Amino acid sequence: MEFVDSFAGGHAGTATRAVRPVVSPLSAVRPVTPAAAVDPRTANVRHYEGGQLVWRVQCGDLISRERAVTVFVEDNQVVLVSPPGETARLTSGQLGQLRAALNEAAKMAER
Repeated sequence: MEFVDSFAGGHAGTATRAVRPVVSPLSAVRPVTPAAAVDPRTANVRHYEGGQLVWRVQCGDLISRERAVTVFVEDNQVVLVSPPGETARLTSGQLGQLRAALNEAAKMAER
């Protein structure tokens, strides 16, 4: 698995800082409308960063450090960002949150 350090640059490598989605002025940011189905499992993981809807699911890595898996939609595609080290250890509850976040993002990407 190749880890991408920069969304804009697409350079492969290991991230040494928190990776956050970059909102491109060229890509359309679509806010979620109240009519959109929202899974209650994502209530604590979905928020806006720089006008971009982002789901951040807490997890751990292989040596039990706190990490997060990030999901967002860009150019009608779902982007899944793994934690540094490319390993995410998820509890069943965290896995449910990730599944719900991916489902919501997929619905947004289809619009």
